[in-house]
Amino acid sequence: MSISTSSIATQLGIGSGVDMTGLASQLAEAQFAGRNERLTIQSETLERRISLAGSIRSSLSAFAAALGDRLRTGDLAPLPNITNASVAAVSSPLGSIGKGTYSLKVTKLASNQVLSGPIYSNPSDTVGAGTLTFRFGNTDTTSFTEDVTRSPLTIEIAAGATLADVASAINGKNAGLNAYVAQTANGAQLVVKGADGVKNGFIIEAVEDASNPGLANLAWQPGGDASRLIKTSADAEFLLDGISRVSPSNSITGIAPGLSLSLLGTNPGTPATISFNSPNAALSSVMQDITGALNEIASQLRTATDPKSGDLARDTGARALSRSLSALGSAEIMPNAPTGSPSTLSELGLAIQRDGSFTFDNAKLTAALARDPAGVAAMFTTGINGVYSTIDRMARSNSIASDPGSLAGSIARYQSQSQKITEDLQELAEKQEILRANMVARFAKADSRVAASQSTLSFLQSQIDVWNSQRD
Repeated sequence: MSISTSSIATQLGIGSGVDMTGLASQLAEAQFAGRNERLTIQSETLERRISLAGSIRSSLSAFAAALGDRLRTGDLAPLPNITNASVAAVSSPLGSIGKGTYSLKVTKLASNQVLSGPIYSNPSDTVGAGTLTFRFGNTDTTSFTEDVTRSPLTIEIAAGATLADVASAINGKNAGLNAYVAQTANGAQLVVKGADGVKNGFIIEAVEDASNPGLANLAWQPGGDASRLIKTSADAEFLLDGISRVSPSNSITGIAPGLSLSLLGTNPGTPATISFNSPNAALSSVMQDITGALNEIASQLRTATDPKSGDLARDTGARALSRSLSALGSAEIMPNAPTGSPSTLSELGLAIQRDGSFTFDNAKLTAALARDPAGVAAMFTTGINGVYSTIDRMARSNSIASDPGSLAGSIARYQSQSQKITEDLQELAEKQEILRANMVARFAKADSRVAASQSTLSFLQSQIDVWNSQRD
């Protein structure tokens, strides 16, 4: 803002009566107007840069997160399915790719031992004191073969303990046993259940406190009351591709490449067939989505880094991201891929044009899937290599504020500069106020002197008028 000499003179008028406060404010503002305008323009430019860099960084992070969510649904890898769902549930372990077909025949499911205790009147009945020792191994009503690789479990039973106390003591050991008190029509019984698998059977030995007998009633081993052994433990038995297998659990991870089983029932007759679906349509869809997302980010970058009009034209973080995107198609994202397997996005049909935009060639993806479907599917996992990890690393690196070559580093730098300009503007405002106050004080003194002079002139003029009237 500028004030001409004539406008100041006009406001001064003649003598007192001038708005000295308003005049001082205008003069002080004019003194600092140039510097205030320059700093304001710089501040607005920095705010635009912060907003642009933040928007691009957010778009990249959102893209990586959405891609990770899509891959975690598991529809981009060949998923197994089974012709008889009552026999087993099938799935693929993370990072494992399956192909081909398998036959499955289940002849026995894994089971756990269930042992009941003698009948008591109610759960609050005391059972005596001493120790109960559980030994684990292959158990039935007539024999016990201990698993010597597993240590026995010993539980101290204090005097006055009830059936419920014994159940709590067993459960508190977290040793793969589950105990509870069953209230039946005949009375209360302790029930102890083991884990699945033939070696997880168990017997119970008791050593009584002579002064508090009765604990031996809870002991059991083969040759004892056979009715207390409700169920024996067993391993699962099945044939995969005609080869006999056993498992202590009905959940079997990684039984074959890309295949995990959860056995549900037996089918001793016709085997069930396990096969893998084709992810081709889903892969084509996600590649189109990736291309679209990359184009949105590339478009933002082109506008922001335009040499003539872009607020990030000289920004190191934006330039570094532009270079990374330009090299994305040819970057090796599967460094440990077997010879002949795809390792770059360009092999999946992604290409970058001269203007920095991306295109997708579905025919190229189809050809890659025909040659090596497992190799293509391996690129679409959440592992340390592949499409997602490449985009995720790019997003993460641009979120590191301590890196001056990242978007986050640029944002931190601009925010620091913006804070300095804010401080400079505050300092100028303080200086402007001091100048205005000084001017108001000086103008007030001048106004007082002008008013006094005008009063003297008025007196002299009145005397002259009196003298002139007397002469007449």
